[in-house]
Amino acid sequence: MDFAPFIKALVASLVYCLIGVVMFAISFMIIKMVTPFSIRKEIEEDQNTALAVLIGSVILGLSIIIAAAVGG
Repeated sequence: MDFAPFIKALVASLVYCLIGVVMFAISFMIIKMVTPFSIRKEIEEDQNTALAVLIGSVILGLSIIIAAAVGG
């Protein structure tokens, strides 16, 4: 059996996964720097549900955009 195509696809998937995670982390760090308040404090201590929903939406949007960009 020739496992070369499988190994090649596995390595490519891992590389694209790593690129996507790094891009997501950088994007989220930019969001944290731009906001004038502490996201963690607002969600955890102040129980700001609206901010939690907004941040969740941003995370999903970023994930979809990064997946489309990396996946081609």
